[in-house]
Amino acid sequence: MSLLRKFLTYTNLHSEMDDYDVIHESIQKDIIFKGTNLWILVFAIFIASIGLNMNSTAVIIGAMLISPLMGPINGMGYSIATYNFALFRKALKNFAFAVIASLFASTVYFLLSPVSTAHSELLARTSPTIYDVLIALFGGLAGIVAISSRQKGNVIPGVAIATALMPPLCTAGYGLANGDMTFFLGAFYLFTINTVFIGISSVLISRFLKFPITSLVKEGQKAKVVRWTSFVIAITLIPSIYFGYLLVQAERFTERANKFIAEVSVYQGSYLLKNDIDARNRTISLIYGGNDLSKTDKQEITKRATAYVLTDATLIFKQGFSFNEGKENVNQIDKLKTEVNRLNLALKENKKDTDSIISKPKIGKQLLMEIKTLFPEIKACSYAETVSFGDSTKTDAIKIVVLETTKKGLTTESRNRINSWLKKRLETEKVKTFFE
Repeated sequence: MSLLRKFLTYTNLHSEMDDYDVIHESIQKDIIFKGTNLWILVFAIFIASIGLNMNSTAVIIGAMLISPLMGPINGMGYSIATYNFALFRKALKNFAFAVIASLFASTVYFLLSPVSTAHSELLARTSPTIYDVLIALFGGLAGIVAISSRQKGNVIPGVAIATALMPPLCTAGYGLANGDMTFFLGAFYLFTINTVFIGISSVLISRFLKFPITSLVKEGQKAKVVRWTSFVIAITLIPSIYFGYLLVQAERFTERANKFIAEVSVYQGSYLLKNDIDARNRTISLIYGGNDLSKTDKQEITKRATAYVLTDATLIFKQGFSFNEGKENVNQIDKLKTEVNRLNLALKENKKDTDSIISKPKIGKQLLMEIKTLFPEIKACSYAETVSFGDSTKTDAIKIVVLETTKKGLTTESRNRINSWLKKRLETEKVKTFFE
């Protein structure tokens, strides 16, 4: 029981909850879109649109941080939970105004922008799934809990980033500016998901924290609110479940297709040069080079796809360069052979240089073995090659030999004889000999 009591103490939201009047005033204040809030919204829309245009995640996050769109959404959820219909109408009116202003600003920007390419940040906002529902739900829960608490912290900016209200609106504006209804509908649906489930989160937490109902509400009105709320949740949730299912299916298709491609990358003298997987249309394009694939070869490769549960996939075969026919292909093969020969020669030259570098330290050992029979006073020999620089730009390659002798040492005559012998042995006059 003591553990349960501790758990309930740690998870209790009521202990840190702010006064109801303070919460009500805070939510009511953030609903209004005029003056400062309106201009901040417009600026945030332009920043987000520029970020999407530049494909810059950092800029988009900056826009989400300053966006005040969370205010009226939390206001709608709070007003539904407390049956404050006047506040709900006020929040809905301000929210609709904010959405229209945002769409107008983003559409104007993309109409004027010289860059019209749909980058990954734009495309990411056009295919909402059940996962976006979960993000909006848990993000909204975190947001309303933070608003209700005396310890606000930095949760609200984090929720703004996680739920991503601004980018879908800007992407919808991009769709309107370019007349692309797929972009507009996909992005606006994502925005709707975020809006609805942030609002539902506000309803749930407001009910859980037992925010006071300040007006007299009939049971019929309560039932009507429940029916409408359930209807909105259903029409928002059901398509996202379907899109989530499609996403999972696409991921599985791509995974199986990659395994299949790895198996057929080399087939009967043909080499896979490039491949393309289109999970949405369930097609796999295979571009081969080398020997031409016969009809039988293609059938065999198609048969192998069944082992990876790709029976419904369409395989598209394309030929890159071919070894089999055509003057152009013959010329291409000759060029490839010439390039291979050139690379082989270069590798051989590099190997010679490497062998030379490795063998040079061994010369000292060879010299010692040869010279020690004539001059037993020599007990060690070091050998190196270097370059001598003078006043002019000309450089001289010289060979250096260092001979270490016993205490007895060598006579001057012996040293001269050794120096002459080294010049003949190393086949150069440029030998520097040092005796230690």
